[in-house]
Amino acid sequence: MLRFIALYTSMVFAANGALAGPVDWQAARDAGLPKLVESAPAPAPQVPFSDLDGGTHSLADWKGKALLVNFWATWCAPCRAEMPALDALQKAKGGERFQVLTIATGRNPPAAVHKFLAEAGVTALPTLTDPQLALARASGVLAMPVSILIDAEGNEIARMTGDADWSSPAALALIDQITAQ
Repeated sequence: MLRFIALYTSMVFAANGALAGPVDWQAARDAGLPKLVESAPAPAPQVPFSDLDGGTHSLADWKGKALLVNFWATWCAPCRAEMPALDALQKAKGGERFQVLTIATGRNPPAAVHKFLAEAGVTALPTLTDPQLALARASGVLAMPVSILIDAEGNEIARMTGDADWSSPAALALIDQITAQ
């Protein structure tokens, strides 16, 4: 019961920008994101990565938006379990202030990426890749999946190793708090 009180309290504050304050990381952990770890704000790496259409990107391309950057691979079972929730989060909260970026990391042939996303029912996420693991290494990613929260100024503010239900009320409230700042 206590975790739901914390969740709904954080949702009330997130919904009212005039009351917005610091993100309540503990409430997010208590409400269903137990592996979430707050980071001391530090600039996210600006290492290039690509998309399946041959374009080159960096996280700076999304500056001004809060991001949830998810590193995943086609061979990763927890990634498969998590991907529909990431897609649902993008559908629910994606827009001017927030974006989910899923980045297939390592050797993930384009056909395997497309098959993985189709089987997971993903329709709202970009097809981004980091085949040389350059961004993953610069970000300190040692396992998959890893999700990194980046604020609108381009600073890493939290991360989670392992899968999560990113479409849960706890995750939605957390994104509301991050985008209200």
